[in-house]
Formats: sequence, C-alpha cells, structure tokens
Amino acid sequence: MDKTIIAKSSALAFSRPFYQGGLINRRAVLRSAYAQFVFLVGGADHDQMEKMRQYLSALTRGWNVQQVREIVAETLHNLIDPIIYDEAASLIEQHHAAGRDVVIVSSSGSEVVEPIGALLGADHVIATRLQIEDGCYTGEIEYYAYAENKAAAIRELAEVEGYDLAECYAYSDSSTDLPLLEAVGHPSAVNPDRALRKEALAREWPVLVFDRPVELRRRLPEFSAPSRPVLTAVAVGAALLTAGVVWYATRRRHRPSA
Repeated sequence: MDKTIIAKSSALAFSRPFYQGGLINRRAVLRSAYAQFVFLVGGADHDQMEKMRQYLSALTRGWNVQQVREIVAETLHNLIDPIIYDEAASLIEQHHAAGRDVVIVSSSGSEVVEPIGALLGADHVIATRLQIEDGCYTGEIEYYAYAENKAAAIRELAEVEGYDLAECYAYSDSSTDLPLLEAVGHPSAVNPDRALRKEALAREWPVLVFDRPVELRRRLPEFSAPSRPVLTAVAVGAALLTAGVVWYATRRRHRPSA
C-alpha cells in the first residue's frame, strides 16, 4: 500500500495526531519523521523492517484501543485522502472495469488498511492484526502480514474465492514482497527499492513510477468521506512500518457455485 497506493507510510503518517493525543512523546515523533524520510528515499530492507516492527510494536503497548480509534476516526480522511497516487486510483478503476477483484495486502494494521481499502473500493484486505487485551494493545502481533506470509495469505484467499493466480496481477515497491510477486502471473514493481528494481529488470517485470498524489475528493467529485460512526468502528493498527502491495485477482471461468 505505502509507496504503491499512497505517497507515505500509512503507519508513520499518524505520528503527529498520536502525539497531540498524548500517546507518544516528541522524541517518538522525530524518530517517526526520520523513519518516514528513510522509507521514502530508499525503502526498507528486511533488517530495517524488523527493527521498526519491534520499535513500533513496543511503542503501542498499553495504548487504549478506544482512544486510538477516536484519533484515527478524526484524522484518517484528512491524512490519507490527499496522498493517494492518481496512477494507483486509475489502475484500480481499470482492473475493476475488466472484472477483476482488488485486494490490498499490507503489513500495516488492519484497522487502518481496511478503511483505506473501503475508500478505494477494494474487494478484500489482508493486513497485520495486533493483539488486544482488556481494551489495550499488548505490544504483541496476532498476525503479521509480511514477506512469505503475504504469499500464503493470497493462496488461501485464491482457494476460497476461486482466483487463478496465473491470471492475477500484483504490484509492490519492496523486495520483501518477492514471494507474493512470484506467486502471480503478472507481477510489477512500483517505485521499487534497489533490490526489487534489480530483480524486476533481471526478470523483465514491468517497472512503474507513481509520482502524482491527488486528493480523492478532487479526482472523484462524487466521493464523500465515511461518516464518523463508520470510522470509529475501526482502530489504529498503524503500529507497523509497511511495504504494501495491491493485488488484482481474476476469477476462474469455471468457478464452483456457492
């Protein structure tokens, strides 16, 4: 999702509202800003992702889930809507017009990825889930949508939904998503990190550049943001730096009837 659909890390984008809500201190805001810069300039390899995962997971330990939900509900639209890539929105429209399902697969938390997916009309979302006890985040991860886990998740979804992976498309910016890209018949690299660019060129995969963030409301005049009650039904999940993908799935022609 990040650097593929939106022009920033969705996880780190919420650092300022979390600071204003008293969840993190100024030092954490600065560290998040630096991580955002590193992520945007050069991407993140496995070791960097793991360090950031550990840091951000520990950071959320003890956060009140309801408070986080309220912060996300109040800021999600203003933070995310202006940084959606026009190229990504167009690609989603094209795949939907061709009769393909759109699946967002992201290492960011489901509570942030799902409403973003809803804004864009995604058919399914696969994302990281954080563990919750007594209304607070424990700092542990229930399910980590990362690397090989992403590939395993889309294979499971393909089995359930009747997708033919050989006919599916996947787009990612990170070499950590190679297992997922290798699982489909039509992989593409979008704003790739150095390692993925090297792999894409060697395998003759398309390399795409998305560089036109646009306000969704300006691009789609009929668009309206979800109401606050809808947004408050989702929580943060913005606890993990992500290297996300968009996966476009084509159903098999002879899908068993339900």
